Amino acid sequence: MGMPELVVTAVLVEGRSKSEVAREYGVSRRWVITLVQRYLADGEPGLRPRSRRPRNSPLQTAKNLENEVIELRKELDRGGHEAGAATIAFHLEQRHGTSPAMSTIWRILSARGFVTPQPHKRPKSSYIRFQAEQPNERWQLDITHCALADGADVEILNILDDHSRLNVASVARRVTLGPDVVTTFAAAFTRWGTPASVLTDNGAIFTAKQRGAGRTALELTLGALGIKYTQSRPYHPQTCGKVERFHQTQKKWLRAHPKAHTLAQLQRLLDEFSTYYNNSRRHRGIDRRVPIDAFNTRPKAFPTGYHIPPHYRVRTDTIDAAGVITIRYNSHLHHIGLGKRRTGTKVTVLIDDRHIRVLDRDTGTLIRELVLDPTRDYQPRGVKCGNSPENRQ
Repeated sequence: MGMPELVVTAVLVEGRSKSEVAREYGVSRRWVITLVQRYLADGEPGLRPRSRRPRNSPLQTAKNLENEVIELRKELDRGGHEAGAATIAFHLEQRHGTSPAMSTIWRILSARGFVTPQPHKRPKSSYIRFQAEQPNERWQLDITHCALADGADVEILNILDDHSRLNVASVARRVTLGPDVVTTFAAAFTRWGTPASVLTDNGAIFTAKQRGAGRTALELTLGALGIKYTQSRPYHPQTCGKVERFHQTQKKWLRAHPKAHTLAQLQRLLDEFSTYYNNSRRHRGIDRRVPIDAFNTRPKAFPTGYHIPPHYRVRTDTIDAAGVITIRYNSHLHHIGLGKRRTGTKVTVLIDDRHIRVLDRDTGTLIRELVLDPTRDYQPRGVKCGNSPENRQ
C-alpha cells in the first residue's frame, strides 16, 4: 500500500484527524485534504499520480499557425521555389507582419514529416567559402540547357553576382554565340554597372585560351574595359559553384511550370523567376537576405585592371587545297584567299587587329597584306582569273 492509500485509510477508516495524519506521515495538511477529496470523487484511481503539465501553454504554437506553415511549404514546393524555414518565415512576415522563429518552423516541418534528417552531411564549419567582398567585384557566368515543349534544345546564359547572388541576366537563345555573350553583357552593364572581374569556365564562346593565342569577342570587350577575366580549371565546376547552383534553382522553378512553346514564352518565364529570385527569395549564403538588398547595401566594385593592347598575335598555318587559310576574328571564322598554286605552302601570319600580313615561312616573302573585312566570311584576293602574279610569271 502506497503513501496515498495509507493517508486516506487513516482518515476515513481509522477516523483520525487530518492534522494528526499530516504530522505522522510528514506531509502538509493541504495534501491530506486533497487526497481525501480525490478518493471520495474518483475512488482508488483518484489516488494515482497525475501529470503536472499545464492544460494550456502560452508559448505553444497555435494549431492554425502550424497548418499555415505546412500549407505554405506545399505552396512553395508546387511553385518550384525554395521552401526552407527562412523562406517560409519571410512569407509569414509579409502576410502578418511577424513570424515565429526559424527553429520553430523547422520543428513544425520535422514533426509533420517534411524534413528528412541527413546525419552524414559534413558540418558547416568544415566548408571553406569563397565570396567576393563587394557587389560587382566578380560576376560568374555559364550556359545551361533547357527543352521547349516540342523537345527542342535551348541554351540559357546566366550571369550571377558573386557577392550578393543577384541574377544579373538570364537570356534564352537557340544557340548562344560569342557576340551574343557580349550583347548580354552590354545590357547588364547598363542596368547593374560594370564588374571588376568576370569568372567563367573554359567554354569556346568565352575564352580562346585553350585553343591558341587568339581572343574571343568577350575577351576583347572585357580587356578594352579593363575588367579582369579569369577561368576555372578544366573539369573543375566547383570554381563556378555559385552559378552552377543557380542553374539548379532556376530549373526547379521551370519544372514546376508548364513548358514554354517558344523562346519568347521561355524568356518571359525566366524574367518572372528572376524578379522573384532577386526581390523575394531569402538566400542562406547571404545571411538570409534577398539578393537585391545584399547588392544595394554595400558600395560597388569597379574595374581597375589594365587595358589590353591591340589584338596582335602571330600564328603559323599551311595553305589548304582551296588556296586559303582561316583565321578567327571576333568569334567568327574568316577565309583568306592566297591562290591554289600555293597549296601546301607553310606560312606565318601576323595579325594586328584587322591588319593581316601573310609571309612564306621558308623565304620570308610577303604573300599578301590586307585589312580584314569583318562583314565577309571570304576575303578575296581582288584579281581576276588568269591575272594573278603567279600566272603572269
